Amino acid sequence: MCAAAAAQRGKRVVLIDHATKLAEKIRISGGGRCNFTNINAGPANFLSENPHFAKSALSRYTPQDFLALVKKYRIAHHEKHRGQLFCNDSAEQIIEMLKAECAAGDVHWRMPAKVESLAKTDTGFLLQTDSGEIDAAAVVIATGGLSIPKIGATDFGYRVAKQFGLGLVEPRPALVPLTFDEAQWQPFASLSGISLEVDVETGSLKGRKATGARFREDLLFTHRGLSGPAILQISSFWLPGTPIVINLLPEMDVAQVLIEGKGTIKKQLGNVIAQWLPARLAEGLLQAHGFPLDARLADMPDAQLRKVGQALNAWTLTPNGSEGYRKAEVTRGGVDTRELSQQTMMANKVPGLYFIGETVDVTGWLGGYNFQWAWASGMAAGLAI
Repeated sequence: MCAAAAAQRGKRVVLIDHATKLAEKIRISGGGRCNFTNINAGPANFLSENPHFAKSALSRYTPQDFLALVKKYRIAHHEKHRGQLFCNDSAEQIIEMLKAECAAGDVHWRMPAKVESLAKTDTGFLLQTDSGEIDAAAVVIATGGLSIPKIGATDFGYRVAKQFGLGLVEPRPALVPLTFDEAQWQPFASLSGISLEVDVETGSLKGRKATGARFREDLLFTHRGLSGPAILQISSFWLPGTPIVINLLPEMDVAQVLIEGKGTIKKQLGNVIAQWLPARLAEGLLQAHGFPLDARLADMPDAQLRKVGQALNAWTLTPNGSEGYRKAEVTRGGVDTRELSQQTMMANKVPGLYFIGETVDVTGWLGGYNFQWAWASGMAAGLAI
C-alpha cells in the first residue's frame, strides 16, 4: 500500500520482501477470503499505549476509501458479521489488486531478498541485501510482528528500531486462543467443539481509568482451553495472572429466573438449564461446579440457586497462558508510537525512517481492523515520503 502510494506520486520505489510467496498473511486471512476491512473501523477499535496516535492516519484513509479501491477493481465482496467485509471469491484478488497498484507506479521488486544491514548515510540510507546494494533517501519498515512464524514472521522491524535507538512496547501475542492449567481444565475438556454466543470481559471496567474490555461474540470450547472470536478479542486485553469472566446467558438473570420459577417449574435443575444451553454444556458445567443435576428446582434453597446463577452469568476462570505466536493472528506492542509522527509515521529522531502496520504499537480488534490500520498507516507514509 505504501509502495503504491509513493510510486504513484512519482517516487522511485523498490519493495524488498524476504518471502518466496507474496502476501501470505493476506492469503490465509478470513479462511482464504480476506477480511480486508471493517466498515465501522475507528480509533476506538485499536489498542496502544498512546491511544490517540492512530486517529490521524485512520481519519485520512477510511474503510470507505479502501472499499472504493476494491470496487474499482470489481472485486465482489460481502459483509459477514458486525461490519466485517470479505471477498466473495478469494483473498488472491486483494493481493492482485495491490500488485496492480504497485505496477501503476512502476514499483521495482526484490523478492525473495534478505536485508543484511541498514546504515544511515549523509544522503539517506545504505542497504546491503543478498541481491545487491541499495542507496535510498528513505526506508519504510512494513515487516509486521512475530505472529505466525511459519509464514515468515520475524523480529526484523524491532531490531531496526533498536538499532536506531527507538523505544519498543514489549510485544506479546494477541487475537490468540487462551489455555488453562490441565487439572483446572480437565472437567471441561469433554465440552470440546461446543460453541455459543457469550459476553466475555477482563480487567477493570470501572472508573475514569478503565483498563478492561467486554465483548459479545461466539465462544468455542477446545481440548486445551477456550477459543472463538470472544476469546480472541479478549486475549488482546488479558494480562497474565488475571481472570476472565464469561456470561454464558447474557440475556438472562439466571438466579432470578430460577428463584421465581421454583413454584411453577417441576423439572430437575439439569433439565431446566439444558433448555437454555446445549445439553452437554449444561451437564458439564453443573457437574464441574458441584451442583446436583437431579435436584428438583422446587427443593433447592435460594442461596444455592444464586450460586448456579453466578456460575452461568459470571463464570470466572484464570488462563495460564495462550497458544502463543504460533496461533496468534497479530502481535500486540511494537515500536513505541511516541517515537513516531502520527501524520507521517516517520521516526522523530531518524529523518527518512518510517514504521507502519503491525510493527507499530497499534493493534486492532478482530474483524478487519488490523488490515485497515495497514492500509491507513501505509498510505500515511506513502503520501509523506
